[in-house]
Amino acid sequence: MTSYFTEEVQLSRRYEEILSQRLMLLQQRQCEFGEEKTEKACQIQASEVAHRRNFTLLNATEEAKKALRTRLHLLPHPEILTFETLYWKSVEDCIPKWKEFLLGRVQYPVEKQESKIKGDS
Repeated sequence: MTSYFTEEVQLSRRYEEILSQRLMLLQQRQCEFGEEKTEKACQIQASEVAHRRNFTLLNATEEAKKALRTRLHLLPHPEILTFETLYWKSVEDCIPKWKEFLLGRVQYPVEKQESKIKGDS
């Protein structure tokens, strides 16, 4: 009978050890699960922040595109149009002189400043 009693005591101790190990493993797993939940929550939050930032950047890019398109379609200032017209008129006036020069028929078409000054006096 004592052998049964001794064996039962040993089994009872072993059972207690197994239960304590089980409890310890359950606690470890709960800690790990809590850390995983916290980490996942941080990742979700970071993802949402990145999504909002990207959305804001995309909207800003679209607004910049619209602003640039609007500027391209606006007419230039009237003074700029006047200067542009005068520039192209002067270019058209000089084309015949330069054409002959570039074809090699005449000498350099621009007079020197000194000869203009002497001729005017």
